[in-house]
Amino acid sequence: MKQIVECVPNFSNGRNPEIYNGIAETIRSVPGVHVLDVSADPDHNRTVITFVGSLAHVEEAAFQAIAFAAQHINLETHTGEHPRIGATDVCPFIPIKNASIADCIALANRLGERVGRELGVAVYLYGDAATRPERKTLSAIRKGEYELWKQQVASNPDRLPDYGPAEARTWGATVIGVRPFLIAYNLYLNTDNADIADQIARSVRFIGGGLRFVQAKGFLVEGQAQVSLNLTDFEKTPIFRVQEMVRREAARYGLTITKAELVGMTPQKALLDAAKWYLQIDDLKDEQVLEYRLQEVAAEADSPAQTDPSAQATALIDLTPHAFIEATAAATPAPGGGSVAALAGALAAALTQMVAGLTLGRKKYAAVQDRAQAILAEADHLRQKLTAAVAEDAAAYGRVMDAFRQKELDPASRAAAIETATIGAGDVPLRVAHLSRDVIFLAQKIVEVGNLNAITDAAAGALLAQTAVRIAALNVKVNAVNLQDRALAANWQQQTNALETEVDRLLADILALVSERSGFTL
Repeated sequence: MKQIVECVPNFSNGRNPEIYNGIAETIRSVPGVHVLDVSADPDHNRTVITFVGSLAHVEEAAFQAIAFAAQHINLETHTGEHPRIGATDVCPFIPIKNASIADCIALANRLGERVGRELGVAVYLYGDAATRPERKTLSAIRKGEYELWKQQVASNPDRLPDYGPAEARTWGATVIGVRPFLIAYNLYLNTDNADIADQIARSVRFIGGGLRFVQAKGFLVEGQAQVSLNLTDFEKTPIFRVQEMVRREAARYGLTITKAELVGMTPQKALLDAAKWYLQIDDLKDEQVLEYRLQEVAAEADSPAQTDPSAQATALIDLTPHAFIEATAAATPAPGGGSVAALAGALAAALTQMVAGLTLGRKKYAAVQDRAQAILAEADHLRQKLTAAVAEDAAAYGRVMDAFRQKELDPASRAAAIETATIGAGDVPLRVAHLSRDVIFLAQKIVEVGNLNAITDAAAGALLAQTAVRIAALNVKVNAVNLQDRALAANWQQQTNALETEVDRLLADILALVSERSGFTL
């Protein structure tokens, strides 16, 4: 059973897109991880990123994100409305599917130990992973924020981290933990008096005598008072009940709520519960909601018991990567040809992996099981690398654009930044070209020994990989034109020419082999 865990780290930067988008791209670069949302708030100077994946993949992505944040966020110069103690301020894990609280606690401890040992970041465990009762709540660990923490961490035993050094560094500390799903949202009032917002927050939150499973604080955001709320168990304290209590408390001061905003993501059930309450549809059933019913139909169509070919074909429609196609079609420079090349290479590897899988476990191919298994494993490895390169290419192009925009730099520094970014923008497609060439090697191997009924799919993968090599090579050559380092440009040209010649030869061999084994001419 596939395990799915959600991670919702909060980073102490919401004003520099290069930094918070860089963190998001770092997370996306880890295979098997899906970034669901990036929510940046310049007033709080904070970004919340939501991503999901298996335990191992999410753990690796969280580590890489914490490392990136430590390198690029300096708490000595950080200012913002939201309390914080570190560059990666908090990193919670939430079990979603086939994963338990215990699984996430073990994950938090593994990650905390590695972050402390490899990155030198002080780590505190909170929530269900807390090692001390007083550290169950985030606010207790973050008391006094970074400024008080850096004064006390080396001398106060109560500040001793669970992992990592007890010393103040510019990246501060990171709080890693395990918790149920949390809804973070803000309510704005028709006043600029932040003290009133804070008084309302005190009345609403649990520690002030308010609602259970509610944390709240008042802020001034863009000249408007804001009640910032965290709901730690929305099923026991629903969002509509919190909304109405804030509304009643605000009315005491002659105020009203002007708008609400979500931070990050929220379960659909929370919104459905609010709709039931406000619309007074107490007997509304989930299956009456169109999207819920469509999900059930899709799940039924995707069931292994499904035998109707037309229904299976309908279910496959849901696998179409609409978001990527739409993003590519949009009038924006990225994702572009480089990302498409990486995707083509990944699909080619997937086809090769499929044919290897269809060869495994077949008595007719018992003599080649070890070879098929090795090909499958290598194809999976290449597929993951090429999939990660889809986002890496777009990010590399973004760094080129950012370098050109740095007009405040002196000409020499700006030229150096552009050169560095251009090299990065060429390195990614060059790597894609090499990886896609390797896919063709694997396709040839499985065509030689694989399931005869599926070798044309391997040939299709080889054709797709050839296209990936050619597109990637084109991107390398375009970037080479703008390089100041002409020796590197010449090297790139030589490598891409050799790769294109090589894949053309390999493809001809593969097509001839398919014709020979299948008995028909291609």
